[in-house]
Amino acid sequence: MSNTNNKRLLTPPSMTVVTDCSSAPEAQEENRPRSSSNGTLPFLLAPSSPTNASLDGETLRSRASSFRSQADTTRLRALSDVGTIKTRYEGDDLTPEEALLPDKNNEDDFVVDNNPFAYTPGQLNKLLNPKSLAAYKALGGIRGLENGLQTDLHAGLSVDETTLQNKVSFDDATAAAKKPASSGRIVPREEGLITQHNVSGQYADRHRVFKDNRLPVKKPVSIWRLFWNAYNDRILMLLTGAAIISLALGIYEAVGGGRQPGDPPSVDWVEGLAIIIAIVLVVIVTGLNDYRRDRQFTKLNAKKDDRQVKVIRSGKTIMISVYDVTVGDVLHLESGDSIPADGVLVNGHGVTCDESSATGESDAMKKMTGKDVWNHLQDDTATNKMDPFIISGAKVLEGVGTFVVTSVGVNSSHGKIMMSLQDDVEETPLQVKLAKLANWIGYIGSSAAALLFFVLLIRFLAGLSTNENTPAKKGSQFLDILIVAVTIIVVAVPEGLPLSVTLALSFATKRMFKENNLVRHLRACETMGNATTICSDKTGTLTQNKMTVVAGTLGTSVSFAHEAQIKAGDEKTLTFPSGFGKLSVAAKNLLLQSIAMNSTAFEGEEDGQNTFIGSKTETALLTMAKEQLGMGPLAEERAGAETAQLIPFDSNRKCMGTVIRLVNGNYRLLVKGAAEIMLAKATRELVDVSDDTLNNDFLSESSKKKMERTITYYAKQSLRTIGMLYRDFAQWPPIEARALADDKSAVEFDDIFDDMTFLGVVAIQDPLREGVPRAVKQCQLAGIKVRMVTGDNVTTATAIATQCGIKTKDGVVMEGPKFRQLSDHELDRVLPHLDVLARSSPEDKRMLVARLKHLGETVAVTGDGTNDAPALKTADIGFSMGIAGTEVAKEASSIILMDDNFRSIVKAIMWGRSVNDAVSKFLQFQITVNITAVLVAFVSAVYSPEMHSVLSAVQLLWVNLIMDTFAALALATDAPTDAILDRPPAPKRAALITTNMWKMIIGQSMYQLIVTFVIYFAGASIFSYDVSQGREALPRDENQLIQLDTIVFNTFVWMQIFNEFNSRRLDNRLNIFEGVHRNWFFIGINCIMVGGQIMIIFVGGVAFQITALDSTQWAISILCALPCLLWAIVLRCIPDRYAAIVFHWADVAWLAFYKPLYRFLLQPIGHSIRIVWRPIARAASRVINRTTHKNAGPEEKQTVDEEAAAAPKAPEKFAEKPSAPANNLPPITLTTMD
Repeated sequence: MSNTNNKRLLTPPSMTVVTDCSSAPEAQEENRPRSSSNGTLPFLLAPSSPTNASLDGETLRSRASSFRSQADTTRLRALSDVGTIKTRYEGDDLTPEEALLPDKNNEDDFVVDNNPFAYTPGQLNKLLNPKSLAAYKALGGIRGLENGLQTDLHAGLSVDETTLQNKVSFDDATAAAKKPASSGRIVPREEGLITQHNVSGQYADRHRVFKDNRLPVKKPVSIWRLFWNAYNDRILMLLTGAAIISLALGIYEAVGGGRQPGDPPSVDWVEGLAIIIAIVLVVIVTGLNDYRRDRQFTKLNAKKDDRQVKVIRSGKTIMISVYDVTVGDVLHLESGDSIPADGVLVNGHGVTCDESSATGESDAMKKMTGKDVWNHLQDDTATNKMDPFIISGAKVLEGVGTFVVTSVGVNSSHGKIMMSLQDDVEETPLQVKLAKLANWIGYIGSSAAALLFFVLLIRFLAGLSTNENTPAKKGSQFLDILIVAVTIIVVAVPEGLPLSVTLALSFATKRMFKENNLVRHLRACETMGNATTICSDKTGTLTQNKMTVVAGTLGTSVSFAHEAQIKAGDEKTLTFPSGFGKLSVAAKNLLLQSIAMNSTAFEGEEDGQNTFIGSKTETALLTMAKEQLGMGPLAEERAGAETAQLIPFDSNRKCMGTVIRLVNGNYRLLVKGAAEIMLAKATRELVDVSDDTLNNDFLSESSKKKMERTITYYAKQSLRTIGMLYRDFAQWPPIEARALADDKSAVEFDDIFDDMTFLGVVAIQDPLREGVPRAVKQCQLAGIKVRMVTGDNVTTATAIATQCGIKTKDGVVMEGPKFRQLSDHELDRVLPHLDVLARSSPEDKRMLVARLKHLGETVAVTGDGTNDAPALKTADIGFSMGIAGTEVAKEASSIILMDDNFRSIVKAIMWGRSVNDAVSKFLQFQITVNITAVLVAFVSAVYSPEMHSVLSAVQLLWVNLIMDTFAALALATDAPTDAILDRPPAPKRAALITTNMWKMIIGQSMYQLIVTFVIYFAGASIFSYDVSQGREALPRDENQLIQLDTIVFNTFVWMQIFNEFNSRRLDNRLNIFEGVHRNWFFIGINCIMVGGQIMIIFVGGVAFQITALDSTQWAISILCALPCLLWAIVLRCIPDRYAAIVFHWADVAWLAFYKPLYRFLLQPIGHSIRIVWRPIARAASRVINRTTHKNAGPEEKQTVDEEAAAAPKAPEKFAEKPSAPANNLPPITLTTMD
């Protein structure tokens, strides 16, 4: 590509001869800063009014005006799977009219009725996708946007705005660029508190024209669709078809088909109707459960996406919900922010953004202010690298600034992408694992049902020759066989297993939110229960993050402290008033500059009160400056100085800095950071802080040692120490320093960070959070190792860790620089004993997490900074801070701690274990029911001369409803207690079913089968019932065979109800009723089951093929079922290790039986079936293809032929190879709990 094409922005021919005001370029501002001839940057004068604000009311000098890049190449758009924003400045040789032409399919965005603004959403969207400087120029630049959107770049929108009376035309807005000062709507600057009062119809016109900053919620699945999804199962459909046919035949018999005079009315139709009603009931209950679950997750997702952002309104900075951001707002930017809307940079320092999530561009994008880009456009010196555009969804990597919002919600870049990426609720690993287990159990149940069907079918066919019933009756008998077999499949397939996880997660996430844990990824909820180690930050998590300066030293000689901190007899340490009273005016100004100018915090409003907002360390220093140094409004202090360069805080350097221009024309570098690092960089010290000349001299070795002892003394009191340095320069940038590649007015920090003068050190107290030592102790008792990872020095970190209980007697304390030098072998040896990692960098934290995971640990880690994102992503569970955390950290995390409190992590552990326990409880209950129901139905149907199961299809559906829905609800809602922490975490590869669970499953199944079969086979003899006359001989209420079958059914259901209480415990403790009175879900659901069973017995009658029971028969049912509670006590008294030995030998015996059976019988049968089936399937495929090919058109035929020719053919040896026996067996691992 030629240079001419690459430099289209420099001399756009269509822009040089146009004289119309609506499209002509803006007049050059008369007082715009220009570059001098020698290449140095002239300095801006301080603003005349504090209302010309940038970050918080004061003007920040932009370095973008000195941009000297000679690069002319065009950045190409990266490929992406979804529609991305183009980062190449395409179409910038267009005229203003062409640059704002509508694209296809979005013409409606360019038409707005009764629009009080100069621009439409469509015109503003032309600024992006692709980024277009031509569109920016056509809209009048930053001044045109200010006027056209009726906002103020410094004071923002008015909090009292509702509808707008004045209308601004396009020509008026673009003409605003000719004016040197803001010509936009004057927004009153409020001197009092700005409260977030609710104004009726606030920003009504803006919301009408530009919409709000919300994405339309994905249309929820309707309740009818959920009912259909619950019913859309082949087994249920097959059962429905059989029930309908049974109903039709029953009606035919009842109406008179083949019925002899005097015969009793046929009621066979009732069973078909009852099955249909039972299916409808199952579908309704399942659908309602899914509906409730979906609504629950929708609410949680809405809370997950909401956050607070800093906005300037009526001249004051306030915090608002991201959903309340509107076009025309002026928002703050700072490192770690996730940008909530599209816009244009108003002013800033070193703003660099990661736009990869929006554009696919991996390079960090350096931003220039809109004003500076406009100046270059007017001078025809613009290049393709100049970028004033702020893209929603991007991350601020470094720098601070403000930007004016141009697009929100569905009109924003990020909104358009997210509209195409709205996904369903994710499946968790446990859900996937349980789904596989459910399929395996379903295969076994289906095999049993198929075997039962063929056995009964053979008996039915063999008896046809002697069967004297009518054809309708014979058809009904066949359908009875089919219905029982299909119902067994319905019962055997445990679709409630994945449902139990969903219900448990839904319940847990809702309760966790109430306990200050916002779950962003469901998998973290269940994983947290198995965490083996927690790597926790100190500040804000273990401590209160309420920082106060309690002591300090000015220079190296004047020490001060609160009276409570001064020891008796210590005459050298002064009180705060006395200490600061010794400072000269020059020293006070120097200290005030170091605190006020070298800070990103600002004055704002929280909870209706004026306060400092930002880093708690900085707010503590600002509070001290306000109380002790007489600092006025922060905006006015900053407005009185000109910032030449800002050096953001770097977690590796442990410091931040700023360069300001002094009144005498010199420049001063102010740096603050970790005290011991600051002291190491200092070579000079203030000789006398009471002298206005600020005399300094070389820092003597004795003074340095004295300061080291002072810092250590503060650290041993668990105080955070912050050191302050400064250095003066005659010019900026200094001649000896290297300039930055992309900004010649800024220099490399390492080149000027030497020969510094030590100003002083302050000690900041951050009290320990209440309850943290107890929470740490709980974790340790639960088998979870707690480690502290902090940037503080080793002395402070050790003191805090000791107070928390993290530092153990034999624990290792290590510093980051030494830690990162260890080899993998040394790390593996040290990590099990590591308690505290001090002076650590984010990379140290990531390396620690990665190595712990390599050692098999399940790692939870906390983080709040942008640089913590890699560690949060690497960990099994990442906790970000809801208060102090950056948006980048929150998006990288799995769970957000809404209160930044370590105790909330313990709550997350408890709920995570509760989710896993709920699934295990339900699994233990359901497999027991599966085993007993399938075996009872199978054996009784084969034994019965009439081929009837003692549990009819309707009864089995009721049992299925109990175990798949009601039990899942009841067992998933037990809240955790502190006792849940009295056991070690489960290993990553732990089996779903433990030895204790197998012991209870097999033991309870044996009891239930014995009781059921005794009543079924010997009940007539025990109770002296006459069952020889069959079911049809006597009326239902007098038929003792039906009474006996009813007792079997009633006893079976009551055993499941009692066993549900047994399943509430997964250990060998005996109190199964612990906490049951606090679980109203469990009580209510069991009342429904008990009430339903009683009602069925008394009024179920024909539908359930039962009869009402008398008091004696009820007593028999209850007394036979109740001992399962006592039997559970006996089972729990059997040590798990003995049970494991029994299960091991049973497994060996089963494999010894199964392998020969598979090899000599099942495998040959399977091979024979494949041999027979393969030609049939091949022939059917040919017929289908021939039919399809015949009916297809010429083009379709060609496509089919090409696809057939291109289709790869599998090697024959793979097609013939049978499956290995081991693949047909479930991976069952036995674990003990003793």
